Amino acid sequence: MIKEKRHLPIHAKKVITMNAPIKMLVINPGSTSTKVSYFEGEKNIYTESIFHDAPELLKYPTTNNQMPMRKQVLLTFLQSHGMTPADMDVFIGRGGCAYSQAAGVMEIVERLVQDTAADKGGSDHPAKLGVMLAYELGCEYHKPMYTVNPTNVDELWDYARLTGIAGLYRRAQTHVLNQKGIAAIHAKKLGKRYEDLNLIVIHMGGGVSVGAHDHGKVVDVNNILDGEGCFSPERSGTVPVGDLVKMCFSGKYTQKEVYKKICGNGGFNGYLHTNDAREVGKMVESGNALAKQVWEAFFYQIAKDAG
Repeated sequence: MIKEKRHLPIHAKKVITMNAPIKMLVINPGSTSTKVSYFEGEKNIYTESIFHDAPELLKYPTTNNQMPMRKQVLLTFLQSHGMTPADMDVFIGRGGCAYSQAAGVMEIVERLVQDTAADKGGSDHPAKLGVMLAYELGCEYHKPMYTVNPTNVDELWDYARLTGIAGLYRRAQTHVLNQKGIAAIHAKKLGKRYEDLNLIVIHMGGGVSVGAHDHGKVVDVNNILDGEGCFSPERSGTVPVGDLVKMCFSGKYTQKEVYKKICGNGGFNGYLHTNDAREVGKMVESGNALAKQVWEAFFYQIAKDAG
């Protein structure tokens, strides 16, 4: 029997009606950066991407511990543009790590935040901080808060779930927000609807996801949290399973240490001790042979996944 998908209930959404354009703070925490934007209606007024290097992030034992640091990024962003959270009409946060959700817009409620903070979806990723930050600010300033296309949106074909080991199933944990966003932009440029197209979409960030989109649904994609697909700036990608099993039972590493090799200290970080692709590019230009090999393997594996 195919493993049942568990979707959080979609709660009734609050309708915002205003004469002036709605002022929105949009929060997108990633594994290597915090992206924050201020919108008035559909117009993007300000956007910044604040990069967090590996040593800075390693100060925090868990992703949840990053909350004060990431919140300060938002406050500094607003202050730099002469605003405060009280000036916002709505807070919108990227999400993930809860039970699977339907695609689209969902109101952030307490249960969603609790499941997100507890990693009820089975994996831990900084994207979840978008939901938690939007909820904290929304409660503090009594404003509505929403999440859009979080990492745990599940639209996989059922036969894409089987792994070859009974009892282990593939889960949809990927960059749905950017995957669907860029697909919609591409469709608009073609003068078509996203729902009318079949596409392969590649997201390249701290993790790299390659998704197959079938008429508006991400029907197959690598699980970027658990090491599927190509390696990335800080994730291992698919590795030889037998060798990984031997590493796990070697007695040299704890479960947490092994997982960190897969997600956090894998990829560029594991080979070159940086998760910054710009730095790796500079190493390649300076003649670093290992960096060149890693760089070329990175793009080769992405192309292979797309194929």
